[in-house]
Amino acid sequence: MGGLDSAVLQLLPAAVLLVVGFALVVVEMYIPGFGAPGIIGFLLLVCGVIALRPTPFQALLIAIVIVALLCIALSVCIHSASKGRLSKSKYILHETSIAKDSGDEDLAYYVGQTGKAVTVLRPAGIGEFSGVKLNVVSDGEFINPGEDICVKSVEGNRICVQKV
Repeated sequence: MGGLDSAVLQLLPAAVLLVVGFALVVVEMYIPGFGAPGIIGFLLLVCGVIALRPTPFQALLIAIVIVALLCIALSVCIHSASKGRLSKSKYILHETSIAKDSGDEDLAYYVGQTGKAVTVLRPAGIGEFSGVKLNVVSDGEFINPGEDICVKSVEGNRICVQKV
């Protein structure tokens, strides 16, 4: 029984390195950024495989299993980001408005165009004109989402609209 205990004690550091390394790489998948958890996790995985002292064939099999598990974790992460709990996070940006930086003359193009209010205009909100979402301001009146609006004037980057 003493031989079995010593074998388990020899495998324990390698198992800890593999589990912690795998966990850090998965954390990097969910929280992309600088890459420190991913790099440290990858190094811990390599150290864990080396600590096992496998034959080259066993090391290849272990690497294939690790890559397969990481692929499964990545697919779960992508699914969660698109349809799961992660997609409902308030930290994920779902809709953006298009801002024009090239000058006032580009925004003057919208004068006289009609569109729909995407959000409530009280008096500021988002309007959609020909598929383009813009930050707009009404003349003080409240406009509900879905109502037709028309661009009355453009003053700098301020687009004034009125209810049609």
